[in-house]
Amino acid sequence: MSGEWRDSIEQAWDAVVATARRTASEGLVVGTSGNVSARVGGTVLVTPSGVPYDRLRPEDLTGVDPEGNQILGTMAPTSELPLHLAVYRNTDAVAVVHTHAVHATAVSALVAEVPSVHYAAAMLGGPVRVAAYARYGTDELAENMLTALRGRTGCLLGNHGTVTYGASLDEAYDRTAQLEWLCRLWLTASSVPGRTPALLTPEQLSDVGEALKGYGQPRGNR
Repeated sequence: MSGEWRDSIEQAWDAVVATARRTASEGLVVGTSGNVSARVGGTVLVTPSGVPYDRLRPEDLTGVDPEGNQILGTMAPTSELPLHLAVYRNTDAVAVVHTHAVHATAVSALVAEVPSVHYAAAMLGGPVRVAAYARYGTDELAENMLTALRGRTGCLLGNHGTVTYGASLDEAYDRTAQLEWLCRLWLTASSVPGRTPALLTPEQLSDVGEALKGYGQPRGNR
């Protein structure tokens, strides 16, 4: 590994760890739930399995190739590795964030698509879908996720949590936070007795989406 490449890997790993810790500090995960990854060339750096984020160290760096073969580190990659690799194989993502955010997970158990109570949905490519439930760590879950992600940069996993991706860790994280906020907003609005939240129409969301194109917003997976 050249010095320049090593520096790139180490910097990316520091960013992965910082983002993982942020998901914990902001209440999007509990314990060792959720996971974070970043792609550097043909290497995917991913949080290891079963290690609390506040205990991750530089020497815990964990990396795999696009097929999932471990090429960096000795700690086992997250059990959700198939999910992360599926995103990278089917999009131009540079980073992926998966959480068990409370409000988003609650919504994933209630609906097949997050009701469009706010134009923030357009920032994820349109109405956010819920992927059909499958056990964590399985190829089936990864396939269900890809179906829900079609044309989107984020989705919910049924009875499980969230997945978002972006051109950077900051972007992927911001989309996760936005998705959790959107779900919390809908739960709050729909809890008012005797009232039903007004929803934006597909045309209204499309109008916001067209406006966002001018700002270089990704349009989701292929």
